[in-house]
Amino acid sequence: MPVRASRLGVVVAAFLALGGMTGCFAQDLFSQLRFTTQAPAGLLSSRSVVFYDNALSYDELAEAQTAFQQIGVDAVLYFDIDRVRAGFESARAYSTYLTTREVRFLVLMDKSSAGYTCTFAPFNNSITFVDREQPAWRVTNPKLHEAMMTIYRDSWLTEKKENFLINDQPEMDITVPMITARRSELYPLDLKIDGLAIVKADDPATQAEVETLFNSIYPFPGKYKFVDGVPENEKDLKRQGVQYVMYYVHCRGKTARDLLGYDVTRGESAYGSLSFPNGVPQLKTIPVETAVYKFYIKHIESGNVFLGTKWDADELRVQAMKNYIMAFKSEMKLN
Repeated sequence: MPVRASRLGVVVAAFLALGGMTGCFAQDLFSQLRFTTQAPAGLLSSRSVVFYDNALSYDELAEAQTAFQQIGVDAVLYFDIDRVRAGFESARAYSTYLTTREVRFLVLMDKSSAGYTCTFAPFNNSITFVDREQPAWRVTNPKLHEAMMTIYRDSWLTEKKENFLINDQPEMDITVPMITARRSELYPLDLKIDGLAIVKADDPATQAEVETLFNSIYPFPGKYKFVDGVPENEKDLKRQGVQYVMYYVHCRGKTARDLLGYDVTRGESAYGSLSFPNGVPQLKTIPVETAVYKFYIKHIESGNVFLGTKWDADELRVQAMKNYIMAFKSEMKLN
């Protein structure tokens, strides 16, 4: 199989497990998978999707697609992993979309100082994408050409190529909307009456900070509660006496703004973010490529999303949450 060698980093090392039911978005996926030396059954006869690291260029991904086309891996779509793993709602949107497209395998792609890694894992058709201890095939090599030759040789030893109508170029133009109802750069007006759910942090220290924060600055005592995780059906939260749920995205600033429907076409190198480090508003400049948290509130029944009147993201989770609440209090003139 003639695959041209290059610096292509097709291939993956850091897809974060999206523990949708536990609220965990920062656990390394590889800690959950059980690696095998054999290609998964059906890989060359079913659809796959590629989750790629955003450091990879289009030319590199195009070279990867050429190799997959020759091997018989039908990689129908390529998604920036930063978008997929950004938060609960992004994970849900992408997993739902992959299910509708009848995707059967995930191809996780990355390039590191050690070389190239390509991991193939069956898609479990849920928000977690994979199951714990699920078998996955992993190929690593210091050289891309050799990694692709291994994939070619080992997959053809056990699998019959049945995929022939495979795209020549990586398909990267599909937009998967995270917000499907009304998007408002406002705050919800009913929080004084309707309860708010906040998903507990997995880290006890972070959770303690969040509880202290809410106890000290949230303007409506008794109108919020912490929940262990968001049910698959959000409306089950209503049985717990809440009408709203607080979510966040955690990814590069530019990706966060794009996912949340802000204009990202102006080519800024940094975004001004409203911050309240000591309870006093000030503008903080954060480069667009820096990973940030951005909180928002969603109305469970309607699906409407309230982003707030200002961009208030921060590198730190608790500070970003504080920014949203303080900006809400300032806008509503609440003590």
